[in-house]
Amino acid sequence: MSAEMESNSSLEKRSTHDEKAPHSHHVLAADLDTAAALTAGKDFVLDPAEAARVRRKIDLHLMPLMCILYMMQFADKTTLGQSAVLGLLNGPKHYIDQNQFNWLSTVFYLFFLAFEWPQNLALQYLPVGKWMSFNIFVWAVALLCHAAARNFGEFFACRAFLGICEGAITPGFMIVTSMFYTRQEQTQRVGYWFLMNGAAIILLGLVAYGTLHIHNDVLQAWQWLMIITGIITLVTAVVFWFMFPDSPATAWFLTPEERVIAVERIKVNQAGVENKHFKRDQFIETLRDPKTWIWFFFAAISNVTNSLSNQRQIIVAGFGFTPLQTTLIGCVDGVVEIIVIFCTVTSAAYWKNGRAWSGIIAYAVAILGSILVNTLPSSTRVGLLFSYWISITSIAPFVVMLAWVGSTTAGHTKRLTTNAIVMIGYAVGNSAGPQYWKKAYQPRNHIPWAILSACWAASALLLLAQRVHLARENARREREGPAAESDEVYITTTDADGHAVERKVDRAFLDLTDGQNREFRYVL
Repeated sequence: MSAEMESNSSLEKRSTHDEKAPHSHHVLAADLDTAAALTAGKDFVLDPAEAARVRRKIDLHLMPLMCILYMMQFADKTTLGQSAVLGLLNGPKHYIDQNQFNWLSTVFYLFFLAFEWPQNLALQYLPVGKWMSFNIFVWAVALLCHAAARNFGEFFACRAFLGICEGAITPGFMIVTSMFYTRQEQTQRVGYWFLMNGAAIILLGLVAYGTLHIHNDVLQAWQWLMIITGIITLVTAVVFWFMFPDSPATAWFLTPEERVIAVERIKVNQAGVENKHFKRDQFIETLRDPKTWIWFFFAAISNVTNSLSNQRQIIVAGFGFTPLQTTLIGCVDGVVEIIVIFCTVTSAAYWKNGRAWSGIIAYAVAILGSILVNTLPSSTRVGLLFSYWISITSIAPFVVMLAWVGSTTAGHTKRLTTNAIVMIGYAVGNSAGPQYWKKAYQPRNHIPWAILSACWAASALLLLAQRVHLARENARREREGPAAESDEVYITTTDADGHAVERKVDRAFLDLTDGQNREFRYVL
């Protein structure tokens, strides 16, 4: 960044009674969004064609990396479930039983839960891209260590490190998506990197199928699976470190002029880019905001059902398919997931105020699938399989919610705190989820499928409640009328000659929360 854009660190308060600026005040650069110094004092008119060009450039550099990483983190996380039919539970050398297997899934999310708040603090204070890269590296090493585990305690340690490290990935992606994209664009972009979960299932199925054809007396098929996916993730971590940007204000692939365009593009969000200082008032506002807790309970209840992804191989095998058939059929799970996520997020993005409705429709379809799985006779294994595939639509509403959280929250500390609370809910739900898949319920799992239906119905109601709450808040702000003219805000920067220059800061980059900024309107 050029010297004229660098903020002077010795800024002082300026009196609002200054004759030169009777309705202005001078603030510390640390209190403002990082984009403030980049755009301060510039009378900038955004050219739509240039904005579209910069967005395409951002897509080209961000989306492939985000998609590859999200694919690998989901593949790595579900290697345990895939390993269940590759000899981990019933092979010649099986080191854990069904109950321990279920607890390993819970352990992952318990450590995710314990470290979620520290991880989000790290995302505020440290460069986002570099911190995620470090966590990916540790994650890859922990995954490789699975292949050497010989008892429950050793598996426990490996899963604990995976849980700790995953706490940085989804919240980090949520922050990065809100930094680089407008609210209208965020739903689709979150959908793009989240639908890579489906691609991960396909990749994992193909790799697992290949490992079944490796015949040796040293390593079992599930161990080869851990090693192959671990090596791919290790390479991903190195690439991510050098290629992934920390914010649009410092993105290596953008010119100084393009960085200005990038941050001006997202000014419409009224949410800024980022601020590296923790603000206690924003933290307190987050805890008092009703929508934060609706998001929390939605994340918790909807993810009680996420254990379906770790149990899917056992479920399909229970329909009467062989391990080889189950492994190949698992690839279809990924295709179905890609389709349902793409359709749901596209509907949410282009259906005006349709985010909640898109999620509710997806849940209705999933509930239909779970009812069919519970009522069809065991002899109709193809019907049971298709009913299970129908239930996969339950994954899509959570994707819509992730983007919705980012587009309804402003203020960097508030965004990070909200993300942390949402992901804590995610971890609570996922920790509880594996515990109702008892061996006594196999092969049909009637009780687990009934629990799934109840959770999906409750999640749909929470989406509806959030929509009603946000619509009422928008109506209240409309009744208040236009916000009163606020004082102008200035910071001092230095030009190329070293002279102090005062520059006006745009309101969008004051790092205000959605509660403080009464001009903010919630997307529905």
